[in-house]
Amino acid sequence: MKRVITYGTFDLLHYGHINLLKRAKEQGDYLVVALSTDEFNWEQKQKKCYFSYEKRKQLLEAVRYVDLVIPENGWSQKASDIKEYHIDTFVMGDDWAGKFDFLETETTAEVFYLPRTPEISTTQIKKDLNK
Repeated sequence: MKRVITYGTFDLLHYGHINLLKRAKEQGDYLVVALSTDEFNWEQKQKKCYFSYEKRKQLLEAVRYVDLVIPENGWSQKASDIKEYHIDTFVMGDDWAGKFDFLETETTAEVFYLPRTPEISTTQIKKDLNK
């Protein structure tokens, strides 16, 4: 079984998120999503989410491509998650291209960047709603 992991906040879940999750799942058989906790989002990213971690987790668990949701508590846990969950492929959106290449030397996982859905983003949704 080929295991895949991706990371994100997934606030205001939209079709761009679904596209990313679907394409991530296509890279293997089992998809783990590391979901940023509220504390991590606020303390390390200065980002406030509309939905709480528990609500965002509930939404992700309802998506058919997602097999397991785990908490992301900090930037540095990726290598240990890859080892703990026996991950073969680490997947992120291409806006992160190159930033996680080091994981290929620190772990046995392949790093793969997927194109984002260009016309949609949570940031844009939030801006549009504030107009």
